[in-house]
Amino acid sequence: MTTPNAQTTTATPTSRGSHFWVLTLELPGRAAMTQNGSYTPPVGATRYDAYQAIRQHVTASHPEMERATTMFFALEANQL
Repeated sequence: MTTPNAQTTTATPTSRGSHFWVLTLELPGRAAMTQNGSYTPPVGATRYDAYQAIRQHVTASHPEMERATTMFFALEANQL
């Protein structure tokens, strides 16, 4: 079970994708979680496609958050 305000990092130094993402999900009054990682979208993918793929990835590991509300989502190029 996810504890309130839990923060988890899913990226490892060897898994660098073309984009960096942060996703916060909340079950109001019960739990919240933030995860981040890297992702390389397929050619022709939209931001919505990336969001759906990332959310599905996160909720596959945390099925209790499948019906959670998205509080924050960011997807940016993974270069400085």
